[in-house]
Amino acid sequence: MSIIDNYNHIKAKIDAIARTTGRDARSITIIAVSKTFPAQIIQEAIDNGITLFGENRVQEAKAKIPQLHGSFTFHLVGHLQSNKAKDAVKLFECIHSIDKLSTAIEVDKEAKKINKIQNILIEVNTSGEPSKFGVEPEKAFELCKGIMDLHNLNCIGLMTVGPLTDDRNRIRDAFKQLNLLKEDINQKLGISMQELSMGMSGDFDIAIEEGATMVRIGTAIFGQRVS
Repeated sequence: MSIIDNYNHIKAKIDAIARTTGRDARSITIIAVSKTFPAQIIQEAIDNGITLFGENRVQEAKAKIPQLHGSFTFHLVGHLQSNKAKDAVKLFECIHSIDKLSTAIEVDKEAKKINKIQNILIEVNTSGEPSKFGVEPEKAFELCKGIMDLHNLNCIGLMTVGPLTDDRNRIRDAFKQLNLLKEDINQKLGISMQELSMGMSGDFDIAIEEGATMVRIGTAIFGQRVS
């Protein structure tokens, strides 16, 4: 199947899951994760009506985005180093991977320079896997509280990567924890974060059942990664 056929297949699956869980499918955004794929492949997706893409690396996005034309936006879904904050603010509508206050401060500083309010999500390591980035769940509240003092950042929600396992109960627990954490932080800080970025090609169904509003789909749309 073509990229757009794959995309529409995922969208139909999401619509079906939303119906069975009593959710509005329009509240669930598909981010087509285009990491490692060349600009011409992304352009094909744009030409067929896909408008929202995710990249893992700032430098890769910086090389590809100027080659593209049409209507599109990009989110950064991979880890962000503080020294890449300047480029990230210029390239991405939303940064999903803020897990340190020091990184948030750098992003805020760069956003202020170009008079931008940068949308961000806080990345939380709900799987407990040491190989994964993300703030520990018990420290997410303090990070969110600190970010509230940064005037050029708009924290719209939380992000997590599900555990690398075939145990669907463990995956579900990680997603459920993120949803509960969002509600807890909203209540304690009197804010209204809405977004939960969780779920990828292999587990987006569970993520949607547990409240995901953004799913990051790469392989199921573009095929196997280009090495």
